[in-house]
Amino acid sequence: MYDFNTLYEASSVEDALRLKKEHPQARILAGGSDILIGIRDGKLAGCDLISIYALDDLRGICLEDDGTLLIRPLTSFTNITMHPLIKEHLPVLGEAVDQIGGPQIRNIGTIGGNICNGVTSADSASTLKAYDAVLELTSLEGVRSLPYADFNLGAGKVDLRSGEMLTGIRIRKESWENTYGNYIKYSMRRAMDIATLACSVNVRLTEDKKRIDRLRIAFGVAAPTPIRAFTAEKSAQGHLLDKELLTLVSEGALADVMPRSSWRASKEFRLHLVEELARRATIVSIEKAGGNING
Repeated sequence: MYDFNTLYEASSVEDALRLKKEHPQARILAGGSDILIGIRDGKLAGCDLISIYALDDLRGICLEDDGTLLIRPLTSFTNITMHPLIKEHLPVLGEAVDQIGGPQIRNIGTIGGNICNGVTSADSASTLKAYDAVLELTSLEGVRSLPYADFNLGAGKVDLRSGEMLTGIRIRKESWENTYGNYIKYSMRRAMDIATLACSVNVRLTEDKKRIDRLRIAFGVAAPTPIRAFTAEKSAQGHLLDKELLTLVSEGALADVMPRSSWRASKEFRLHLVEELARRATIVSIEKAGGNING
């Protein structure tokens, strides 16, 4: 049995927002793969819940008229991995969420819940950060657009205001077009474990496939929140595809991260992983884009 107080089932997005306004302390329940664990552990015992799982308006993926890729927050990890638009335009996101838990978790868990929990180990988070995702946050007063880069306020804390709900995740065409990415998750076990450290890289090469036109890199569990490595990105801009590039990216990443020691790994080991995963993910991304590291 789960120790919660009242379960409200929303019949529409507007109904969910009304319930949230009437019960500001209530928790939004999507797939429930995280909240129900929190209730069972006692951390959320006795809470009120607003279920939005039946709201199909918050489920699905489409391309908008300007080429923006729109992912609705109730889309399951399995549906993200299998969706034709993700396979065509953003396969690295599918690869990332396909490493979450087991099949049952991926079938029920949602991308909206994954990022609204605000945990640094969320497998979708670093890829969405690396692709400059923009969040659609809706309340009864209207819709607010917020860069995902500004959403995480601290460990487990996000900029979701009272009465607001995540209703969309957008990745602009300029962010995904002609880009190729790789996500690497290092964990203590190869199956159903959270990341000890995670790295997501995507690159766009120049037409001659000899230089970096743009590189984006983000990490999970390298700081209290998912974090972009802007120093590494800047050092890669316009650089030849050579071994010096890999050194600049891996060393530049160290300037932006702030890992800590935990029972899973020491700070020193995580710093080693930052360098190594940055190097490996950059190599694979470049190869996917049709380039090769020379020298």
